[in-house]
Amino acid sequence: MDSILNATADNPVPENHFAGFLEGSGGVNIRYAVFRSNEREAKGTVVLLQGRSECIEKYFETINDLTARGLWVATFDWRGQAGSDRLIPGSRTGHILRFSDYEADLSLFLEKIVLPDARLPFFIVAHSTGALVALSQAPLLENRIERMVLAAPFIALAGQSMSQRKITVIARLASLLGLGKHTFRKGDPPLDFAHNIVTSDPRRFARNAAIFAEHPELSISWPSARWLNETLKTMARVTHQDHLTRIRIPTLLLCPTRDALVPRKAIGDLARIFRAARLIEIDGARHELFQEADRYRAQALAAIDAFIPGSDAERTGLGA
Repeated sequence: MDSILNATADNPVPENHFAGFLEGSGGVNIRYAVFRSNEREAKGTVVLLQGRSECIEKYFETINDLTARGLWVATFDWRGQAGSDRLIPGSRTGHILRFSDYEADLSLFLEKIVLPDARLPFFIVAHSTGALVALSQAPLLENRIERMVLAAPFIALAGQSMSQRKITVIARLASLLGLGKHTFRKGDPPLDFAHNIVTSDPRRFARNAAIFAEHPELSISWPSARWLNETLKTMARVTHQDHLTRIRIPTLLLCPTRDALVPRKAIGDLARIFRAARLIEIDGARHELFQEADRYRAQALAAIDAFIPGSDAERTGLGA
């Protein structure tokens, strides 16, 4: 089913894969893909969880990096974005009814695709909103997932015109008043490199912009009030000590120090009370570590190599 994955000039579809759709709760179609390593013996499978407004295509380069290390990669588009069904017909608003729907889609993907079709052991590598989903679901994943790498986990808001507390109140009120499908901003996010805040790499920025320019059906715009309300509630819950003590999966937190979307302090505070986690800061990097310049991106990949058993950990002993 190659036709459901989209190649662009600088972003070919990785070879040796299969792809399809899963039916999630509410009849929502979830697009997924599994990429096999060409190594004779697979060293495990990375479940790759994308951020809000992203797509499988944006991670082709990272998928190639991981499969070259002998790992399979299993990934999917979150409901409401990219190649999965939208939740507001005819709208590009990023929307969700319940944050738990994300978690249910992850559980379904593990049950129906990863467990029967991929190679053990299983690891999670997640970015931003995907990392928030992983954190939320982690207490239930102990018997399935060996280790997690959470890059720029979306656990708090930075760079907003008002405080997170005020945004939380407004998003909650809008949802209660039946305005949950509305957004707080007009138009689309800026698309030029000069105004972007997520990567310092012009080449990768241009490559990703070309994906959405050639395949606009993959793109979404600002999040809805309901999306914000559900996400902010989840942030508050997963950063509480009571939740973190229930997570026993060894976890690596990757913190880009120039992240304009997630406060560096919030990730540091999380690491201090999260007993199963260790923190690595990548100095100078922006929010999207896997789309960053080589000098930052290489540090993120090296940290994964050292942390996930079955890759460089076997040779260096750093995965223990």
